[in-house]
Parts: sequence; structure tokens; C-alpha cells
Amino acid sequence: MTTTSAPTPATTPSRSRRIIAISLAILAALVVAFFVFANLYADWRWYEQLGFQSVLLTQWIARVVMFLVGFVGMAVPVWLAIQLAYRLRPVYARLSSQLDRYQEVVEPLRRLAMWGIPIFFGFFSGFAASAQWETTWLWFNGVATTQTDPQFNLDTGFYLFAMPFYSALLGFISAVLLVCLLVTAVVAYLYGSVRIGQRELRISKAARIQLAVLAGLYLLVQGASLWLDRYKTLVEPGNRITGPGYTGVNAVIPGMTILAVVAIIVAILFFVTAIIGRWRYPLIATALLIVSSLVVGVGYPWVVNQFQVRPNELSLEREYFQRGIDMTQAAYGIDGLEKTDFQATTDAEAGALRADAATTAQIRIMDPAIISPTVRQLEQFRGFYQFADPLDVDRYEIDGTSQDTVVSVRELDMEQLGAAASWQNTTLVYTHGYGMVAAKGNDRTSDGDPVFLERGIPAAGFLSDQENFEPRVYFGEYSPTYSIVGAPEGTDPVELDYPSGADGASETKTTFTGDGGPSIGSVFDRLIYALKFQSEQILFSDNVNEDSQILYDRSPVDRVQKAAPYLTLDSDPYPSVVDGRIVWIIDGYTLSANYPYSTTVSLQQAISDSNATAQRFALDNINYIRNSVKATVDAYDGSVTLYAWDDEDPILKSWQNVYPSTVKPISEMSGELMSHVRYPTDLFKVQRYALGVYHVDDAGSFYQRDNAWQTPNDPQLETQLQPPYYLTMQMPGQEAPSYSMFTSFIPAAEGTASRNVLMGYLAVDSNAGSEAGVKSDDYGKLRMLEVDSDTTIPGPGQVQNTFNSDPIISSQINLLKQGQSEVLNGNLLTLPVGGGLLYVQPVFVQASSGTQLPQLQKVLVAFGNEVAFENTLSEALDALFGGDSGADAGDGDVTPTPEPTPGETPSPEPTDPGTAPSTEYQAALDAAGQALIDKQTALQAGDLTAFAAADARLTAAIQQLIALGEQQ
Repeated sequence: MTTTSAPTPATTPSRSRRIIAISLAILAALVVAFFVFANLYADWRWYEQLGFQSVLLTQWIARVVMFLVGFVGMAVPVWLAIQLAYRLRPVYARLSSQLDRYQEVVEPLRRLAMWGIPIFFGFFSGFAASAQWETTWLWFNGVATTQTDPQFNLDTGFYLFAMPFYSALLGFISAVLLVCLLVTAVVAYLYGSVRIGQRELRISKAARIQLAVLAGLYLLVQGASLWLDRYKTLVEPGNRITGPGYTGVNAVIPGMTILAVVAIIVAILFFVTAIIGRWRYPLIATALLIVSSLVVGVGYPWVVNQFQVRPNELSLEREYFQRGIDMTQAAYGIDGLEKTDFQATTDAEAGALRADAATTAQIRIMDPAIISPTVRQLEQFRGFYQFADPLDVDRYEIDGTSQDTVVSVRELDMEQLGAAASWQNTTLVYTHGYGMVAAKGNDRTSDGDPVFLERGIPAAGFLSDQENFEPRVYFGEYSPTYSIVGAPEGTDPVELDYPSGADGASETKTTFTGDGGPSIGSVFDRLIYALKFQSEQILFSDNVNEDSQILYDRSPVDRVQKAAPYLTLDSDPYPSVVDGRIVWIIDGYTLSANYPYSTTVSLQQAISDSNATAQRFALDNINYIRNSVKATVDAYDGSVTLYAWDDEDPILKSWQNVYPSTVKPISEMSGELMSHVRYPTDLFKVQRYALGVYHVDDAGSFYQRDNAWQTPNDPQLETQLQPPYYLTMQMPGQEAPSYSMFTSFIPAAEGTASRNVLMGYLAVDSNAGSEAGVKSDDYGKLRMLEVDSDTTIPGPGQVQNTFNSDPIISSQINLLKQGQSEVLNGNLLTLPVGGGLLYVQPVFVQASSGTQLPQLQKVLVAFGNEVAFENTLSEALDALFGGDSGADAGDGDVTPTPEPTPGETPSPEPTDPGTAPSTEYQAALDAAGQALIDKQTALQAGDLTAFAAADARLTAAIQQLIALGEQQ
């Protein structure tokens, strides 16, 4: 008798293991949830301290609502489709062996799948919908614009706000119906409602009704989408313009209308099939719809374009080209352009600048893109300070006169701390920059350095003389990632204020007393921010007290972007002193790509030039832009203020409905702030990009493209466009000089074949005035000088080439380059003075290696075909205009070269008036070379006294060489 052992019972996890696993899972979930909470809580504290918590709350609510809408909108229909397909399945259906095997696999997971599949698709749909919250909220809060499109006569607000929402909504519904159709077909097939076999397709009545209704609904949505596509054609780029031309209006749009109607008819046939059970008619109609889309949507437009439009293009397209011109000019704000035919003179006659004396007095010879190293050497004081490169430009009223200035704030450079970069130093001690430097833009010292109006530590100058001036910079472009500041009253300060002190002390310390960041006085708040910045020192440092604040997100651009996330910000924020406070002024734009018939511009391409690197934008291809907001950020406490600069902008109005009470009216701007805002750089660049083609007003010229322009390349960097420049000047037609920005145009050409002659000169009035809450009437006025075609005015490239190739200028430049010196050509400015166009370019000299200190040594000027090269701008203008230009520049009282020292033997006159003695010339050349070497040695040694003496010897030697050359 044999026995068999009993089967071994299946092992089950012990209860303790199950408890441990569940506990660990709960613990992990709690940790993740706490980290998520910590991040959200920190964001809330930041917005709350800034006073913009409504912005964050609006975003949270909107995203949650849209997620729920997307989740429910997808999950419920999918769940319902699965339930109907399953519950209405045939009970006694004969299934194939293959389907039997499928059911064996699926059945154990059926309940999970019936709930899991809708939830799965619901989550994806919810996240996709939450990303569309801005589109939905803009549609709900959109406003009318009073401007209509020329095709359908609809308010342009429909295209800006409603059309994107309807497009997203139809796309969402289409996705829901497709998923429902898919899961219905799968369930029906698995449970026998749809059977395929013996060349026959059998569908149960319930499945037929469900599939037919879903297909009909889907086609109804496609019909609505085709109808909407008619309006989308007005914002789609075409061959020459954005929007439909003759073919689009007479073939494409009617074809879409026909297809939309056909799609609705096909949808009705599917609904009929759900009732009568015949699939033949809707299937035939669907095939006809596909054929019709090829014939009506592709074939017919091709025939119209090929055989009707191309042979008669101008006559048929003229109306639509004019639409493109008018709508583009309106969308970019260039429809108010004032054009003047400019018959420029090219003769540099004596006294020609007498009527332009006010303009020449403010010509900027201090190039902010070059003198940053000079400012750093003269004003840095310690290695842990730095200045912007390039510097910024601004203007101030001094003694009743507007003065153009080059400005920058003294900020921290934490990388220079080296071994001293401990957590305590980088977080608690080195917390802020100090002071601002401002130099005249139109003047220089005898050594070629800037003439400072505000400088030093402690701050000294016309700005720090103001009452309650605050020089400390806690919020700037180079501020540390985060700093912890603040302490109870009476506590010894730990923050380094500046590296000098009273009674011979090596430093002065301070304590932040403003409200600049969230409080971290409690242990809980310290824990939150220790997690946020991954720094346990925040939690355990004894220097963190009940009055401590943590300052972070300190870049002015970042702060404004978080306070107004709907804005695209200008790439050039700049500091100004307003009412005794250093504030950053930032221009904000509202953009759109949905303005009908307006041409599309790449924002990245339009604003890139030699002063601005290429940037990435959330919306790059735009066809509408407005400078809707002026924003300020206080450099001491980081407070952000938004002002509605363009309160007629419909996009800004809509966003104000979304974020109420976050933007102040322009009436609350102070007069001093008004005097420092300016026309924004990036907006002007976009407008000049558009004006290259759209400065013409008639369709014929636009079609022939016989007057297309482009921005010239920077003469110093041939691969980049020349940037626009700010100057105080008087355009023809203006009654007085005004702070303006200008650019020039040359003929457009493909490749390198462009002819570098001036065709146009564009300036915009950038002075908003100084009256509180009131913009100057002329602010933003675009003025274009169209150079007469009979007069050839050299462009920037030609002028630079003339400077470089002139033998006398070249010889003097070579002298400046001797030794270890390097010559830097400054910005090439163009001014409409003297009845023509004057070019001005400062020339700087610096050491080619080691300590670099660019100093202004010479000024190049050109008018017509005449050029001059002198020590000062005043001298250069006089030399250019027959010995007396009739006007003085800002450097008229500068004497760059010291007078000959007593006892110095004057150079003997040459015996031959036609030839300078070679020995004397060689001696002067040797003296110049030795002076250059001594100058470089002094620079490397940091001996400014020796540097100045060598510079004086160099200038004297150069003057002697020039005199000998003239004698020769």
C-alpha cells in the first residue's frame, strides 16, 4: 500500500510583514504629501508677503477647476460608454475560441478595467485641461475691441479670446468621442456585440445604436471644427500676407463651408442608421466627404490659384494685400507713423549745426557697452562688487536741464568670495549691494574716463543728496539666491553694509528694516524653507531669530513675472532713482498670435542684436504686441508695482478681469517716475522689424517690394543687427529736443548683396513727461525720415569702412595700437542735424591684456563724404564743419592733452616745408611707443599716477606726430 503526502499548503505573507508594508507605504505617501505641501506653502507665503496672493489663488482655483472639468468630461463619458457596451451585450452570443481565450484573460480584471480605464484617461485629460486654464479664463473674461476684421466683420476680440477657446473645446470633445468610440468597439468585440467571420460583419442592435450615435456626434464636432477653420484662415500665414488672399476668400473659405455642411449631413445619416439599421448610406456619405475634401479643399483652390490668380496677381490680390498692410500696422502700433521726405544735404559747411546746438550738446560719447570695465576699476572698491555689462542709460534733470546718463547699481558678486563663501557669509553677511553710479553720457575727463555725477562708498553725488535716499540694493539682477535678514531692535548688526567705516573702521554693518520677504521666525517656517533650499543651516543657525525674513526670487524680472504671469517682459530692465529710492523699471507686453490679417514676427529674431542675445519665449511667433504695463521693483524691499500703461489694450483689460486689483491705473504714477519711464527697447525692435516691409501704405508698392528695407548690421559685429540707441535729439518737425530712440534702415537684400546706404531713419519720442499720472502727448510718436532717392547717404557699414580705410585716421589709429594697447570702436550714432545725417563714433583705448581700463581717446565724425578724427567731439565737429560747426558738444571744456611743460624745447621748423625731418619724426614715434609701454606697465601694477603720466606723454607724442604729418 502506498501513501501520498498531503499537499503543502500555500504560504501567505505574515501579518507583521503586511503591516510593515502598509506602514511604509503610508509613511512614503505622507513624506511626499508634506514636500508638496511645503512647496505650496512657501509659494503662498512669498505671494502673501508681496501682496499678490490673489494671483496665486486664482491660478490654484483655475487649475483645480479645469482639472476637474477635464477629468469628469473624459472619465464619465468613457465610463458610460464601457458600461453601456457591456450591459447591452448579447447574453447567448456564439463566440470564437479566440474570443473565449480573450474573455478568460479579461474577465478577472473586468471590474478594475471598467473603473481604471476611465480614471486613466480622466487624469490625462484633466492635466491637459488644466494647462488650458488661461485660454478658458480669457474667453470668459474677454472684452470687445471695437475693431472688426475685414472678411467676416467680427470683432477682433473673437479672434483674440473666443477662437482659441472654441478650438481647444472642440479638440477636447473630439478626443472624448474618439476614446468613447474606441472603448465601445473593443468591449463590443470582446463580448460578441460585433462579430467578424465568413466575410461578414454582424453588429447587434444595441452596439449599432451606440456606435452610430458616437460616430454621428464625432462628425458633428468635425463639422463645427471645419466651420471654425474658416475664421482660423485669417491668422494663418500665407504666401505674402497672413490671412486669406483671393484664393482663400473665393475658394478655401467657401470650400470649408461646403465641407462643414456635408459633415453635418453625414452625421445625420449616422443618426438615421442608429434607428433604421442601414450602414450603407452613412458609409457612402463618409467616402463622399473624403473625396469632397480633396476636390473642394485641395483641387479647386489649386485651380483658382494656378489659372486665375497667378496670371493676374496684383489686380486680384490688391484688396487683400491692403488688408494685410492696414491690419499689420494696427496690430504693431505703427499705424500712426509720421513720414517725412528727407532731402539730406551732404555738404559740411561752417556753422551748419548752429540750429541743432541743443542736440549736439547731448550726444552720448560714453558707450555703455564698452566702459563697464572702466566703471568697475574706478568704482568697484572690493572684489565682491560688480556692475552690469553693458551699463544702462537714463536721464535726470539737473539744475533745470535734462542730462543723459550712463548708470548702473553696485551689486554683489558672490563668486569672488572664494574660500570665504561659507553659508553664514553668503546668507547672513553679504546680503546686498550698495549705491548707484551715474556718469554723464556726453562728457569725459582729460584722461578719457567718465564724468561721474553719482559715485562712491558711501554714496556721494546729486542722487544721494536727496532727502531719504536709500542706497542699499537687496533686490537686483545679481542678488544671491537667498539671504536671511532682520533682527530685533538693539541687536548687533551682522550684514556688511559697505567696506569702510567711521573712526578708521574697515567696514560698516547694518540690519535690514524693510518688509522684503516671508518671516521665518517660527520653527515650522524655518523647516519649510530648509526643505525648499535644501539647507539644514536655516533650521539650526542661531543667527535666525523671531524677526528674521528670507529674501529670495530677487531678480526684478522674476518678481514681476510671478506677479503678472500673463506679461512678456522686456529684456532690458534698468535702475532709476525715484523719490529717493532705487527702483528697477521693467516694461511688460501683452502678446497674441491671433490678430486677423496681421503678419507674423518671430519675437526672438526681432529683438536679437549685438546688445541682446537670443532668448526663448513661451509665445515666439506673434502678430500683436502692446506695451500694456510699466512695472517697478524697489531695490531695497522688493515691492512690485504694476501700472496700466496702455489701458485701452483689450488683452490687458481681460487679464485685469482675471486678476482684479493687481494693476494700478496710470493716474497713480508719480511725476518723478513718469520722468524716468521710456519707450521700451524690445517693442521698438519689433516695430522696426515690421516697418522694414510695412512702412509702405499702398498694395502696389508692397507687391513689387521695390522699397523693402532692413536693419543694418552692427559695424563692429557683422553677424548681428545694429541695436537702437537712446539719445536726446530733435527730429525735423519737433519744436525742441526730446529723449528719443532711433534706428536706421538700408535696402533689403538676400545674402550679402545689400547696398549699405541709408533709406530711412526712424525715431520714437521716449519722453513721457514729468506730470504725475499724465503721459506726454508726443510720447510714443514714431517719426520716419525717408531719404530722398536722388541723394546717396552712406549707411553705417559704409561709414565704418571709410573710417577704417582713411589713411590719416588709420595712421593715428596705428599709433594708438602701438605697444600693448587695443583700440575699441564705440557705438556708431546717427543724428539728423545740419540738414543731413551726422555720424559720431567714440574711440577707446585699453590694454590688450591684464587690467583693462577702456578710456575715450578720440572721436570720429562723418557728414556726407567728409570725416574728422579729433581728441574731443567739439573739436571733431569744428574740424568737420569748416573750422566752426556752430555748436558745442558736452565735452567742449575738456583739454585731453596737457600744455607743454616749462622749459620744453619746441620742435624746430623743418627746412623743407614739404618734408618733416625723419629723425624728429622717428624720435616722436619712439616716444609714443615708450609711453604706451609705460602706460601698460602702470595698468598692470595698478599705479594710476604713473598711468596718468604715461598717458599725458603719449598724447603729447601723438600731437607732435600729427603736427609733423601736417607739415609734411
